[in-house]
Amino acid sequence: MDIKRTVLLVIFSLSLLMLWENWTIYNGGASMFAPEVASTSNNATTNTKSDSSVPQASVSTPVASGADVPAGAVSAQAGEKITITTDLLKAEINSAGGELTRIELLQHKDSANESKNVVLMESGSGRTYVGQSGLIGTSAPNHRSLFTVRPGMRTLENADSVQLILDAEQDGVKLTKTYTFKRGEYEIELSHEVTNGSAAAITPSVYVQLVRDDSKLEGDSSFYSTFTGPAIYTDAEKFRKVTFEDIDKGKQPPAAQTDKGWIAIVQHYFVSAFEPLDKGTVELFTRKIDNKLYAVGAIMKMESIAPGAKAISKGKLYTGPQESANLEKFAPDFDLVKDYGWLTLIAKPIFWLMEQIQKLLGNWGWTIIVLTIMIKLAFFPLSAASYRSMAKMKLVTPKMTAIRERHKGDAQQMNAAMMELYKTEKINPLGGCLPVVVQIPVFIALYWVLLASVEMRHAPWLGWIQDLAAPDPWYILPVIMAASMFVQTKLNPTPPDPIQAKVMMFMPIAFSVMFFFFPSGLVLYWVVNNLLSIAQQWVITQNAEKGK
Repeated sequence: MDIKRTVLLVIFSLSLLMLWENWTIYNGGASMFAPEVASTSNNATTNTKSDSSVPQASVSTPVASGADVPAGAVSAQAGEKITITTDLLKAEINSAGGELTRIELLQHKDSANESKNVVLMESGSGRTYVGQSGLIGTSAPNHRSLFTVRPGMRTLENADSVQLILDAEQDGVKLTKTYTFKRGEYEIELSHEVTNGSAAAITPSVYVQLVRDDSKLEGDSSFYSTFTGPAIYTDAEKFRKVTFEDIDKGKQPPAAQTDKGWIAIVQHYFVSAFEPLDKGTVELFTRKIDNKLYAVGAIMKMESIAPGAKAISKGKLYTGPQESANLEKFAPDFDLVKDYGWLTLIAKPIFWLMEQIQKLLGNWGWTIIVLTIMIKLAFFPLSAASYRSMAKMKLVTPKMTAIRERHKGDAQQMNAAMMELYKTEKINPLGGCLPVVVQIPVFIALYWVLLASVEMRHAPWLGWIQDLAAPDPWYILPVIMAASMFVQTKLNPTPPDPIQAKVMMFMPIAFSVMFFFFPSGLVLYWVVNNLLSIAQQWVITQNAEKGK
């Protein structure tokens, strides 16, 4: 069998395998490639009784039973809902627990209904995605306590920041929770001040947790999937994603003790996260709260607070789009939440280059086209070598067919005759494959860049393409891509094997069906790449036929 055709068939098979992998993950199945994390029975945080949503520290912090409900615990319905509005966010905080119960992103439109904004966090309407915090123990306020709301501004107006301050007290321990929102920022400062009004010293721990159900995103494609779930970052272990399925099975990593780290919940294009700002050891955890309800959080142990004394714990939240400039400012390696797959090392420089081009052109569609041309020029020598080899193969195809017919029943003789033909014609059977293989990592990295970048979301190109992150509404680009792939197939040498020939003819149809549902920005890249490849291959083939 022609080695080049074999390699192409392998690439085609791998593409179908990746498609099946994404389909499996999208429908809640386990990845065929991701390693399973060993179950950790010593993780006390994970083993919290399911009837309490208050976390427990796994070591060093005395806490009450997970089944204990704090005195005066209230439901969310009993609280007052306070709305804070900035130029970027509309946030809702419930005085019942001081929970962050809703985040609306004012600069980002909903994919399903462009008359509405993206709602990142929400409690109700069949969804649960909230931010909770408090003190651990039954003798201190937590996210099930009723807070008193201090009066103050609720919008930025002429100021650069606005604060919401809430107080709750229990058994002489007072917790003051302060949210600070700033103009032009998706960051929210969050502080917890503890005042000890009791007769004995206390050593409380502050917890902050992001709680989310496992519901899929509206409008998520069945043909490609991106990660949705908790993530943890520590200096020692770096960035780790934890699937809801692993938490269900008790396979998540144990609670991590670190002096520098952050926690997040990641979804396509958007992320919420918390980073503690205090010095000292912090415990980061993931756990299951209830059926289809999960938490990722941080526990910060405070120093001993004498009677009548105060102490404060500071941190910051991020709730917004995965825009690289904002991610890089928030926390160390926070830009890793942008899911570039396993080729992040290549993908990040590609996106940086795209940003520089976009600053000059002001249009992401033309940026994709210019980037495609630049990548094509960078790989021009490799592509040329590949096409010259293919052109030679095309010229000797009749001789190869004759050899196959002549040695039809003798594979050994046929292979020997083929090798002699390659030697006589000075053809390297791998010459058309190796240059293609070298380029594959760059193409895959660019695929993830275009798929993961929120900057493409609702970004117009021209005419009918008004959202490069959405499929082509008129299917014009996929049809052009199918036609270009068909032309490329005709330019390639016809496989002597009839079965291989039929497979090669079927490939444009198979890929086109998939690309009908892919983001138009990604299809635009493939169309431009194919058209440039056709032009280059046609010129080289013509020169080869003329003996140049």
